[in-house]
Amino acid sequence: MSDAGSPRQERIRIDKWLWFARQVKSRSLAQKLVAGGHVRVNGERQRSPSALVGPGDVLTLVLHSGSGHAAVRVLEIAACGMRRGPYREAVALYVDRSPEPPADREAAPAAPIVQPGSKPDRRERHLARKLAGKDGI
Repeated sequence: MSDAGSPRQERIRIDKWLWFARQVKSRSLAQKLVAGGHVRVNGERQRSPSALVGPGDVLTLVLHSGSGHAAVRVLEIAACGMRRGPYREAVALYVDRSPEPPADREAAPAAPIVQPGSKPDRRERHLARKLAGKDGI
């Protein structure tokens, strides 16, 4: 006897869950992320996009941005989901256990780099004014 009226599934493919939870833009990107070895399930590297995950599993994702830096996200699965819905539905699928970024990264903007004997460009002048506290914006 099957439980056809159940609102939640017990387990779901990892690529589908990543897409439902809005961690990636498409399922094909989710498959590439998993196949590339950038996803761990409960501490074990996963290379199969068809692996099943469910509530209670902890995913560790290494997401690369366009700037060349990688962000590590630690997500505990709270629910499997039934569709890729709006943001409010997506955030209900997981609990974010990611560590806080280091405070020294956000503390102060980088000092402008000025080559000796050259005039600062617009960006460098703006940063210098900001550091001096003269930026009125």
